[in-house]
Amino acid sequence: MNQNHFTLSFPLKSPSDAKLLAEQLPPLMPELFRANDTIGTVHYSRFTVLSEKTLLFLGDFDGEFGRLMADLAKTAGPVFDAILLYVDNPPPTPVAANIDAFVKWTAAHLVHAVNLYTAYPDASAKKIKALASAADITGVSELHPFLVILPIKSYFHFIAVQLILRARGSGTTKDLDKVGTPHFAQFVPLENNQIGFFTVYDGSFDKYIADFTKNIGEVFDLIFKFTKNPPPSPCRKYLQEFIDFASGANRDPIGFYQAYPGLSVQDIHALIADSKSPSAATG
Repeated sequence: MNQNHFTLSFPLKSPSDAKLLAEQLPPLMPELFRANDTIGTVHYSRFTVLSEKTLLFLGDFDGEFGRLMADLAKTAGPVFDAILLYVDNPPPTPVAANIDAFVKWTAAHLVHAVNLYTAYPDASAKKIKALASAADITGVSELHPFLVILPIKSYFHFIAVQLILRARGSGTTKDLDKVGTPHFAQFVPLENNQIGFFTVYDGSFDKYIADFTKNIGEVFDLIFKFTKNPPPSPCRKYLQEFIDFASGANRDPIGFYQAYPGLSVQDIHALIADSKSPSAATG
């Protein structure tokens, strides 16, 4: 088992298609959520409109990308058939009858993250759900997706930011562990020299940003040197300005799926620890 992330880019035919999809996708989300539950390997997923020409589909999952796309084609084909009506040069539909073509097309439109973070790298979605069920625990925490798009000044700076993020890979993981509320996080290079920072986190937005700036603000201070119209730095000193900037740069999610709703990072860590305790082994 290995955890992974996908950012899938759907190129749209025209600017009006972005608006239409934003309106038409929400009613289709229950069908996608049921498919995710059936597949059992997806931790979180959400759509967002990146621009007038691009729709993004993001997910955190276990296993291989191709296998997941094949499973989605089988179980949620009508959802993707509806999306592909608005997509430029789409794969053949219905996707449920053209699974191999859909898998090949999605692989060609997969945007690879610069780095990946997970708060519980050894726990699959199925394992977490099973542990919560065995412990009779129902999640009560508030979870949110964070979809921040950072416009970088130039292509040269865009490449520089990616190099910085790759160089800080393990350091960024340690910093996010200290925050204690992100479940998954990724920096993803996007069209027009933009960097996406995508997370799923626990609690209120303002508290998350406050904890975030305290533990990982230095990373953003570096990125902001290359960002168009950044907030003042350092982030830790200008907390409210950073909150305002992040709020303005955050994109609205469409269809936020949670495999184990309401379970916080700390809840999941506790479940995993309990499962490894001697009493659990002998009980």
